Amino acid sequence: MTQSQDTAPIAAFRGATKKFGDVVAADNLNLTIQRGEFLSFLGPSGCGKTTALRMLAGFEAPTSGDVLLEGQVINDLPAHRRPVNMVFQHYALFPHLTVADNISYGLRQLRPRLDRSAIAAQVEAALDTVRLPGFGQRRIWEMSGGQQQRVALARAIINQPKLLLLDEPLSALDRKLRRDMQIELQTLQRKLGITFVLVTHDQEEALSMSDRICVMRGGRIVQIGSPTELYDQPASRYVADFVGKTNFFDGVLDTVTAGLGTILAGGGRRLGGRCATGAAVGEKVSVSLRPEQIALRRVGEDEISVPVRIVNRIFLGEHTEYLVTSDDLGAFLVLVSRQAEAAEGSYQPGDAAHAGWKAQSALVLQNN
Repeated sequence: MTQSQDTAPIAAFRGATKKFGDVVAADNLNLTIQRGEFLSFLGPSGCGKTTALRMLAGFEAPTSGDVLLEGQVINDLPAHRRPVNMVFQHYALFPHLTVADNISYGLRQLRPRLDRSAIAAQVEAALDTVRLPGFGQRRIWEMSGGQQQRVALARAIINQPKLLLLDEPLSALDRKLRRDMQIELQTLQRKLGITFVLVTHDQEEALSMSDRICVMRGGRIVQIGSPTELYDQPASRYVADFVGKTNFFDGVLDTVTAGLGTILAGGGRRLGGRCATGAAVGEKVSVSLRPEQIALRRVGEDEISVPVRIVNRIFLGEHTEYLVTSDDLGAFLVLVSRQAEAAEGSYQPGDAAHAGWKAQSALVLQNN
């Protein structure tokens, strides 16, 4: 039975590899991109995420393997013939053109030509979509960074592409504006129903906007999943470290019972954790524990309780970040909510406390 047009994947990589001389930029990528989803490629510089995006856009062709769009191999299809648009990191707007002329640039390349009134109507509709009504006659240099980003989005969506590719489009914005634009992008994607593919090195950006995240390392895909899956069930220490903040306690896996492992950590201290990987007894492993899973108390009363001393305290508004140190486990982070701090009381550098958590909150990971 064949898939309907509405449920069939919009795009896919099938063993796609891209080499630049002896450098393997993307290595045997296998990925299906669902119609209407918001997918992010996440990873550090040089991991292959931008190369993957450029192969979708048509700016690079795979050295081997295939790139597909709606079931058709498009390896040799030039960029201008693909129903794909891209928003670049620095927007790539034409400074000598008005906002309206920037947005309508793609429409004016169509053959047969659209008449001016049809183009003007579509430009106004695009401006309304990105919440810039009446800005058509402004010059690009008269716009703020956030407004320029919206102009770039309007230019990208006016041709109604099947795929909208975003190459770190928020990196030049300040933190508050970046957060506002993350919400704008999510709202726009849901409104239009276009498949968005984002490239970013910002974990918060990927977690907050994506339906699925594709974590990359060394040109390879190391894990694909929803933000919740990657945060709660990372497949490796690398993914746990890259997706959100976490603490790592190194040790040796001592026992495994019903999916729960016992780890011999520093100073002979025993820690528990969920065994999410195929680690064997006697193997060196890491326990990953998110800072918000740890409680600070005056008296140790948790399933796992470690005496600590407060090294530093940083007030961050909705929570307080404590750096604490233990004789056995060394330094690690604890995030305490405002409510918990109000109930338990705050701490100052030099204070003694107990850091506590449940064994089920920690995850035992192989060191790869």
